[in-house]
Amino acid sequence: MKQLADAALSGLTATFDEMYSAVGRPSIPPERLLKSSLLMAFYTVRSERMFCEQLDYNLLFRWFLDMSVDEPSFDHSTFSRNRERLLTHDVAHQFFKLIVKQARDAGLMSAEHFTVDGTLIQAWASLKSFKKKGAKDSEPPDDPGNPTVNFRGEKRSNETHESTTDPESKLARKGDGKESKLSYSQHALMENRNGLLVDLRLEEAHGFAEPLTAIEMLEDNLPGAARITVAGDKGYDSEAFVSACRQRNITPHVAQNTSRRSSRIDERTTRHAGYAISQRIRKRVEEIFGWTKTIGNFRRTRFRGQQRTRLASYFVGAAYNLVRMAKLLPAPA
Repeated sequence: MKQLADAALSGLTATFDEMYSAVGRPSIPPERLLKSSLLMAFYTVRSERMFCEQLDYNLLFRWFLDMSVDEPSFDHSTFSRNRERLLTHDVAHQFFKLIVKQARDAGLMSAEHFTVDGTLIQAWASLKSFKKKGAKDSEPPDDPGNPTVNFRGEKRSNETHESTTDPESKLARKGDGKESKLSYSQHALMENRNGLLVDLRLEEAHGFAEPLTAIEMLEDNLPGAARITVAGDKGYDSEAFVSACRQRNITPHVAQNTSRRSSRIDERTTRHAGYAISQRIRKRVEEIFGWTKTIGNFRRTRFRGQQRTRLASYFVGAAYNLVRMAKLLPAPA
């Protein structure tokens, strides 16, 4: 994983030269900060402060970052100071794409069969912060740190309310009978050969986010005239998604949604053996979300705002691909 990460970072040298000035006090190498984000995903480190504490004594971390045993570690505030530079130059997205290119060049990715799916990432905001837009507090709270709030009888929606902590997050739920939470919507495009990520995006959570973002990922990553297949769950069995796929020479291998309506695909698609294979393999995309939310510690974002949460999403997605690629590629000599 270290060799793969170093090879990808070497392709960002020109971008790093633009980010940092050649004069002034020497800064922490950007390669070191990016690899630190990977280590936090590999070993489920909860925060930058905790990572910097472990860096004082963890020799494995120092080896991965090319640090000597007696070299002083950097302060956790270094991450915050350099985060704006990473956002401005879109470094996280470029790094993720370079990892994907490595997997494709190594022959680990399928060029014909793919899967799309989405999940919710809980925002760093409490439901108590979800208040009516433009409303002002009539009286001071009983406890400024954790005020008592009574939601009984109040109808709340994203049209009339927003979070005062993270206004870009939206109230959403994954399905009927599930509780609503302030969330962001994360979308994955997986190839079906080895279960590697081809694309990963984080968008605003709303009812039509999954099919719309799936079409955008397919257009950006799978151009060309060759026919491909795309698997998905029942949420993608809609007229808009199925029609958009067929217009782009894509066979939609989505699960049939026959509850209270007819499915948008029929036996012309489902009778083929490839459809059953796609339906079986598409469930592996849940392994990606499971790893990123448990090992990668991305069930709930540590950041406020869509841009910063998207930045963290790309690093966690790159870490997942690196773990899979290290298991699939032959051991280095």
